[in-house]
Amino acid sequence: MALLYRADIKPTKLELIDSWLPTRPWYQGPAQPGVQRVAACRFDDPDGEVGVETILVQAGDGPVLHVPLTYRGAPLPGGEPWLVGTTEHSVLGKRWVYDATGDPVYLQALATAILTGGGEAEEFVDADGRQEKRAPAMTLRGSGAPGTAVPTVGPIEQNTDGDPTRITTATVDLTVHRVLGSTAGGGLTLTGSWDGGSPTILAEATLR
Repeated sequence: MALLYRADIKPTKLELIDSWLPTRPWYQGPAQPGVQRVAACRFDDPDGEVGVETILVQAGDGPVLHVPLTYRGAPLPGGEPWLVGTTEHSVLGKRWVYDATGDPVYLQALATAILTGGGEAEEFVDADGRQEKRAPAMTLRGSGAPGTAVPTVGPIEQNTDGDPTRITTATVDLTVHRVLGSTAGGGLTLTGSWDGGSPTILAEATLR
């Protein structure tokens, strides 16, 4: 499960994304994007330390863009190349926000969902000490089989930031599609579905 809080966040996630997107080689849109959220959902961190969110955004009438993020209470060692920015959370304090393709917690969650046919985490909102279940704005589904053994993803050996973003580790190759509508490359896939959008491939995984 993913536990969320009713909180003020400054700058907001969309404001961070808005500043960061034009620095990406795969970004398509105006210099000042003014992005709008299309849909989002969460993965679960089994240790409960890292927030893991899949966000889809759109700038004007441009394509839908896939921006997975992780949220940490301290800097990710070696994570400077993937730092999107920092934000102040009124409940959790300072948070370091990363492009999730450089965060091993996201990569493990992504590989697990794809290989085992998994999906998004259940979402609960903390409301004055009570946990209220919230329906995610997007559903995810991996094409693998339940019960599949998932290796430890381990350190990143190579990360090529493009569309798609390709991540190589010792045990699995992961592909994250950024500009949605891309065709799959033949591996197992993660598909996202949301109101107003057709089921779309977000990512792929191939065991090494």
